[in-house]
Amino acid sequence: MAAGPAPSARVFLNHLDSYCGRSIGEYLSRCVVGASLESVAAEEEEEEDENNSVAEVFSKPKEGVYQVVGTLSKPESAKPHFAEETYAVSSREELLSHLLECKVVLYNITEDANQIEEATWAASALHMEIAHFATPKLFILISTIMSWAKSKLPDPEDPEIPFTDEDYRRRKAHPDFMDHINAEKLILKLGKTNKHKFSTYVVASGHQYGAGEGLLHYFFKIGWLSETPAIPVFGDGNNFIPTIHVVDLAAVLQNIADHRPRSHYILAVDASMNTLQELIKCISKNVGPGKIEKIPKENAFLSKELTQMHLDMLLVNLRMESMFLKETFNIKWVAEAGLVENIERIVKEFKQSRGLLPLKVCIHGPPGVGKSTIAEELCKHYKLHHIKINDVISETIANLEKVVVSKELDSDSVGEEAEDDEEEESKNVEAAQELLSEIKESMEQNSGHLDDQYIIKCVKDKLKSMPCRNQGYVLDGFPETYDQAKDLFNLESEDEEIKSKIPKCDTLITPEFVISLTASDKFLINRIINLPESVVAGTHYTQDRFLQSLNLFRELNTEDETVLNYFDELEIHPQFIDVAKFEDPENRFIVKEIIKEIGEPRNYGLTDEEKEILERKAAEECLVKEAQEKAEQERKEAEERAERMANWEEWNKHLEEVKRQEQELLEAQSIPLRNYLMKNVMPTLMQGINECCRIRPDDPVDFLAEYLFKNSPDIE
Repeated sequence: MAAGPAPSARVFLNHLDSYCGRSIGEYLSRCVVGASLESVAAEEEEEEDENNSVAEVFSKPKEGVYQVVGTLSKPESAKPHFAEETYAVSSREELLSHLLECKVVLYNITEDANQIEEATWAASALHMEIAHFATPKLFILISTIMSWAKSKLPDPEDPEIPFTDEDYRRRKAHPDFMDHINAEKLILKLGKTNKHKFSTYVVASGHQYGAGEGLLHYFFKIGWLSETPAIPVFGDGNNFIPTIHVVDLAAVLQNIADHRPRSHYILAVDASMNTLQELIKCISKNVGPGKIEKIPKENAFLSKELTQMHLDMLLVNLRMESMFLKETFNIKWVAEAGLVENIERIVKEFKQSRGLLPLKVCIHGPPGVGKSTIAEELCKHYKLHHIKINDVISETIANLEKVVVSKELDSDSVGEEAEDDEEEESKNVEAAQELLSEIKESMEQNSGHLDDQYIIKCVKDKLKSMPCRNQGYVLDGFPETYDQAKDLFNLESEDEEIKSKIPKCDTLITPEFVISLTASDKFLINRIINLPESVVAGTHYTQDRFLQSLNLFRELNTEDETVLNYFDELEIHPQFIDVAKFEDPENRFIVKEIIKEIGEPRNYGLTDEEKEILERKAAEECLVKEAQEKAEQERKEAEERAERMANWEEWNKHLEEVKRQEQELLEAQSIPLRNYLMKNVMPTLMQGINECCRIRPDDPVDFLAEYLFKNSPDIE
């Protein structure tokens, strides 16, 4: 080995924010250059990490690691934490300048077919720059086994013989993946010109899984959501699907970069040979309802989440084995045996990567305090399962009766596998029959009530059901006693010799949050008295039954060993909320207080349909608000207009009156003057005009003026 640490190597990878790009980029950013050249013995110290999640497989950054740079599929995406730089490339010249700075160039075309053209251009452009390379460069195309989809069997007489790396020259692509195989051929051809300066490799990747899921995410999601009774299998499900864990694919790329192997076409598949049905059934058992349903291939197109590319990949039928990986590379596999054999790890990765952690809440409090109402609101907000004891018992009895009546449990769904499950089903039917008889007998002996042991069993089975394990639950008013809590949540295997003060609980079903609602007897009694008769009828809120229930609750919660004491011993300290303080009949403020304590939801969030409903509701509210504002504006304008018209009419009336008064005043003032003119001026004026008409002077005006001056009675 070299004396000093290996120098860092700059690696370009397209679409760092995609499922595959993110996993490969993060893995390489933690890998020391040349680390895979070391002997396996050096890695044996890390064997203890085998059962850890993928996040723990990544060791801390060291000197001489790969420096990852690249582009993003969505320009608005944030720069991944593992990336040294990300490029928003505006021109091919700019992209080429970035590629020339890198020692290794990786192009992933398994997720986005639009990247094929850019990948072939990048390889061709680098090939043209070989003469100017300061150091040798490596170009790796991450392609898909779909370029083998239509290949003829290695041995037509024995279809079980798998394809190997050596068969790559005889491969034939799926019709929709012709661009992929053409890109593979071009990349291999470009690497033959000057192998010392520019080496090219093609990695035909199996369908990737793990670390949050890519292609198989559709099945993981519908299983986790528990909204369907069975997960669909398209077609007969007997087609073999080559797969590889996305981190193992990253390890293959690391080995190629370190080893520069002689073979330039490498199959990247794990050792599994599972059919589509086996994969889906395994996912269903470990994430979903545990059942599968075969549906026609055509029905797959009804799903909005699956594209044509996804369906082609799911329906491929190839048996493949990569001898080269086993013989040449030094890979510390995450899931060499495949998804089915490593399903627990894969499910853990899926939930952790997507933040899909169950939220488990227990609500405790006296009768009438509002437990059920608050539980319902929390279930709506967090998309949890509301666990009410009466409902759980009814559901259990109904399910047991269904099992007993129908002995052929979903035989149509599993087809030929039904025979393998016959013995197990027979045992299930017997167990169901026995339990159902015991429950009914217990209810008969206790006037319709069930013994604690059966209630505990029903509730425990419900909490261990896949929906509750996936999303979580809100446990409504149960357990009521310390012993019930102990029987429900403690691990069943108890060693009497190793007894400690802190009980060992089953973390799978034990709640994380305990909410204790408190209120005085007076407050609760007043609340019940004020309830409408229609609400009280048929419930335990009738006066006698309510007081009896309240007294029983107080007795159970004044002893030394209460339910809350049990949770305190587990260091799950209850949050106490005094309902009377809030004076909120609808419990909105209490729910807000609890949400503040619990935190953000841990699920997929709103579906597209729910978003659409909310958007439509918001749009409707906006329209209503706009209509109200418009109506208010129009009302104000009408009032102002009416006020202006009234003012205008009033002003006009005043103006008319003023004019009339002025006219009267002028007339009154003009009477003396008119009388004077009629008496002293008009007679002389009329005579002057008559004289002017008789004489007809050249200047009538001067003549008339002179006449008036001479003949005016005021002038002597």
